[in-house]
Amino acid sequence: MPHLSPEDIARYRKDGYLVPRFRLSQERIAGLRATLDELIEANPDVRPEKLVSAHIEGKNAEGVRGSAAFLELAREPEILDMVSDLIGEDIILWGCQIFCKPGRTGFETPWHQDGHYWPIRPLATCTVWVALDPSTRANGCLRVIPGSHGTGALFPHLHETREDIVLSDRTAEDAFDAGTAVDLELEPGEMSLHDVFMIHGADANVSAQRRAGVAIRYMPATSVFERDLRPLDGKSGIPVNFATRPLWLLRGEDRTGRNDFAIGHSSK
Repeated sequence: MPHLSPEDIARYRKDGYLVPRFRLSQERIAGLRATLDELIEANPDVRPEKLVSAHIEGKNAEGVRGSAAFLELAREPEILDMVSDLIGEDIILWGCQIFCKPGRTGFETPWHQDGHYWPIRPLATCTVWVALDPSTRANGCLRVIPGSHGTGALFPHLHETREDIVLSDRTAEDAFDAGTAVDLELEPGEMSLHDVFMIHGADANVSAQRRAGVAIRYMPATSVFERDLRPLDGKSGIPVNFATRPLWLLRGEDRTGRNDFAIGHSSK
């Protein structure tokens, strides 16, 4: 069953992440991989690790041509069932990014906390990371620091000027023990769920095998997407436009009454 067990939920609360038993069919993954190939071809000037708002059909305000196939994925009932077990029944979709690391040249994603980059207050989200390709240690799988979310606080991050990394800021080394890292190796169709405060990252892809995954961003409708906030003032390493980012209320209701679900949506 897609709903999480009490043991699953307890593990997520303790560790800050979970690899659930549910997985997508290989037929579904094959279709998404074909769509990803189309997006890469349609976005020749965008690094494939930085295909932000990939769920928006056509060219979005952040300069990426996306596909509604990823919006359909974000609406998958089984995925929403699991997310609701973690953040409640009122669910807002606010983002979706492709992280595709080409063989040999795929960028590193520095250790970071998602909340360092995002304008959500109070900070409370669940990211679902779906593997489209095999995700292994060799090709730069997601790595997590179990329990690093536990304080519910953001640690200091240091800005980097390197151009061969996905994100510009790295969690300060004295904030955590990298020796406790866990590699989340996933087969296509498998997924991981993680908390907004959990420290995570991924090594560069030095193998010949591509590593692609899609990160779907959900927030509880008890939080507000504060469009006037610019946490890194445009220096995140990824071109984002939170002022025009569209939101979808996928389940329940907006408990704050402050989230705008009209901005960024086409009038067609």
